[in-house]
Amino acid sequence: MNTTMTCAIILAAGKSRRMNQPKLLLPWGEKTIIAHVADEVFGAACIEHVVVVVGDNSAAIARALKGRTVHVAVNPDPDGDMLSSIRCGLRASPAHCAAYAIVLGDQPTLRAQWIDAMAAALASSGKGLVVPFCQGRRGHPILFAGRYRDPVLHGYDGVGLRGLLHEHADDVLEVPFEDAGVLCDLDTPEDYARALEQIHRLGS
Repeated sequence: MNTTMTCAIILAAGKSRRMNQPKLLLPWGEKTIIAHVADEVFGAACIEHVVVVVGDNSAAIARALKGRTVHVAVNPDPDGDMLSSIRCGLRASPAHCAAYAIVLGDQPTLRAQWIDAMAAALASSGKGLVVPFCQGRRGHPILFAGRYRDPVLHGYDGVGLRGLLHEHADDVLEVPFEDAGVLCDLDTPEDYARALEQIHRLGS
């Protein structure tokens, strides 16, 4: 039993209805968005196990992640909410991790150093829930201590992790970030175009 392991759960089961095409397979530099996100997760020193939760897109996502050591878990309810995918990822993860990082598959602005900084804050603060904070808003990824695994598996229907953060507000640590990328996810073609423009403008 490894009680120091941090596991990342990448949520990639969405249907991309507003994007009108599989958004996680869109190009991001020389990779797809999902491959870029996965590589950033692997770049975090604290991450020892990675689960990617997929839905109807399982074959295409698996191809995009070829060569990477990920555990692909298929959400049996791909029309369900985000909590259903988080639970699917938790069930496919080691049960005794020190922490779980919940990562959005459609957040290509993700940086490995964010995850490491948040994991360090989780370990040093004594808090059990860590969220990035920028421009007065909470973003992603979200990290929670292993003690919250069972509560997430069995509670918060209809409210998801927001309900967890609300119920345990005194156990939440907001880590400030200047990079507004922590607030980014891609739902529409306009979101994708803006994100590409920002990356090109920054030259990264």
